[in-house]
Amino acid sequence: MLAACGAQGKGGPDKAEGGKDSATAEKPAGEGTDSVDEGTPVTVTTVDRNSLDDYIELNAVSAFLQKSYVKANANGYLQSADVYPGKYVEVGQPLFTLQTKEARSIGNSIKILDSTLKFSGVNTIKANQHGYLTQLNHQSGDYVQDGEQLAVISDRNSFVFLLDLPYELRPFVLGKRSVELILPDGTKLNGTIGEVMPTVDSVSQTQNVVIRVSTSSAIPENLVAKVRILKTAKPNTQSLPKAALLTDETESDFWVMKLIDSTKAVKVPVKKGIETKDRVEILSPQFAPTDKILVTGNYGLPDTAKVKVETEKEANP
Repeated sequence: MLAACGAQGKGGPDKAEGGKDSATAEKPAGEGTDSVDEGTPVTVTTVDRNSLDDYIELNAVSAFLQKSYVKANANGYLQSADVYPGKYVEVGQPLFTLQTKEARSIGNSIKILDSTLKFSGVNTIKANQHGYLTQLNHQSGDYVQDGEQLAVISDRNSFVFLLDLPYELRPFVLGKRSVELILPDGTKLNGTIGEVMPTVDSVSQTQNVVIRVSTSSAIPENLVAKVRILKTAKPNTQSLPKAALLTDETESDFWVMKLIDSTKAVKVPVKKGIETKDRVEILSPQFAPTDKILVTGNYGLPDTAKVKVETEKEANP
């Protein structure tokens, strides 16, 4: 029994010593793991001081403000129609020839009775203004009545874009004289702001504003263009790439992560100004030109974070 107790007593300390050695062995392993952690990989940028412009983008639809309606001048049959949709016509250009129904009924009977009478019963219908034929209602052989619409001519000189302007944005538009229009194919046109229509759409609360353009190419009606209107211009202001700016779920607080040494970044609350496509204005605080701001790897970092700064080549191998 004494031998057994001696064995247990001897085994107990041996086991405890073994546990102590195990704990001692595990500690260096943990310290080794901490030494391997070099921080979150990030890339950095610096603030720029340049001009930022904030634009409003609205839609404008092409339209002809003035249209002329070509109408029949008698009851009869259209003998010829030298017209087609899209054709450009001048003032006084013949468009249709119309034979009255009386002339078709009588035929050559009058000439047989009296050859001195020059009666044909054929009328020529001419264009009363220059422009494009945007609508054709009849063709050769059709019977038409006096005053019936035959075609529609859109006056080329009345071509404009009608801007759908929300009423609350009037101060940003009506004080300007020129705007830039961008067509769906990327073509850019300079436009001059003209008349403001005296009515507002009851549903959308938008008001039509006439924009006149000067172009040598023909633009179809009902084409939707984008209109860029300068809302705010900030010369020589402090800005950062949009990716550098962080915010909360409600987008009420904004901050950036600033590098304070080679391996540590801290949260810096900021106040933002206007935004462009890829940059954002920083109103406060004022950063030094040498301050390094995290631009990638910054999302989800704590207020103070260990980081590893990489070059763009390392971040995008």
